[in-house]
Amino acid sequence: MDFDTVVMKFGGSSVADPEKVKHVAQRLVAARERGLRVVGTVSAMGRTTDGLIDLAHQVSPHPDGRELDMLLSTGERIACALVAMAIHDLGQEAVSLTGSQAGILTDSVHTKAKIREIRAERVREALDGGKIVLVAGFQGFSRETMDVTTLGRGGTDATAVALAAALGAACEIYSDVPGVFTADPRIVPGARKLPAISYEEMLEMSASGAKVLMLRAVELARNHGVRIHARSTFSDEEGTWVQEGDEMEQPIVSAVTHSENDVVFTLTGIPDRPGVAAMIFDVVAAAQVNVDTIIQNVVHGNAEMSFSVPAEDVPATRGALESTRAELGPFAVEENHDLGKVSLIGAGMRSHPGVAARMFRTLAENGINLQMISTSPIKISCMIARGEIPAAVRALHDAFELESAPVAE
Repeated sequence: MDFDTVVMKFGGSSVADPEKVKHVAQRLVAARERGLRVVGTVSAMGRTTDGLIDLAHQVSPHPDGRELDMLLSTGERIACALVAMAIHDLGQEAVSLTGSQAGILTDSVHTKAKIREIRAERVREALDGGKIVLVAGFQGFSRETMDVTTLGRGGTDATAVALAAALGAACEIYSDVPGVFTADPRIVPGARKLPAISYEEMLEMSASGAKVLMLRAVELARNHGVRIHARSTFSDEEGTWVQEGDEMEQPIVSAVTHSENDVVFTLTGIPDRPGVAAMIFDVVAAAQVNVDTIIQNVVHGNAEMSFSVPAEDVPATRGALESTRAELGPFAVEENHDLGKVSLIGAGMRSHPGVAARMFRTLAENGINLQMISTSPIKISCMIARGEIPAAVRALHDAFELESAPVAE
């Protein structure tokens, strides 16, 4: 790998105003002056994307996906152009590129496209010419439809990792937090920054509510062997390295994560026969909805099924379920918007029984009732009342003594 090249990603809070844009430009120029070939990819400024989504819904209750992508892709283009202007003023050459100009090719799914390949010739040519290259994050181009696409919330992380993989480069993800912590420091002031974490643990953390890195970006990094350095835009301290795990030293529990962005659908009166669950989840998946926890019970020949989805996927889930009524007959659908999720993640769980029992006992001692439970080899998640999440996170962080660095066994 050519680690003379570095891809540096900056989140929306890092470019939230003109002074911060200039600060990001200084960081990119400093890397160039150290002799590195530098690619920067930036998110839209501050809350720009949220503002554009709100504007779209003021104009249209159900914005067309293609046009929404055309609208949302402008945010990152603005930020890139501004950073490039600031770099010029610092005496370095820079060029800003849209996702399509940078050769980021995706599938044709609007608002949640996946990157298929990067044809980075134009990026390489600019780097060979001594320029700092700014690539608009969060967006790409579908060869099938010849349309602009966007990659979904946090998509600039995926842009950065994919570029690093294509260029054989190092990857640094800058945000307003200095790394990955054992819990959200806003809830647990004593949370500890992790010096390193494995890809698989980071995948579970991202899927369970940790907002430091986008889930698909971590998948890309694991699949292409890209080490990620997650660090702060506003300091020079070492951040957290996301990389292949060390089998010798794996803590039993690495972190507690939480999510307040889950909605639970409960279907009652659905037929209890083979293929019903497959049909329901096929149509939900076709609507590009990511289902998390699933529970099914059978009572007197009728089945009851509950599953959780992210809040932003609720309208698509409703539509998908409605489309199954003709085949499944009448069934009731309830939505619960009052639950959240708390999860324990740790690669050492595989070889240490009793983690679940200790987790459930800790929550019970704090009067916290469990609504749903899901597990993987290195994760245990519980759905609980949303208002009890802060207390649950603090109790679990204390119970597993995560404020202290683990001692090698």
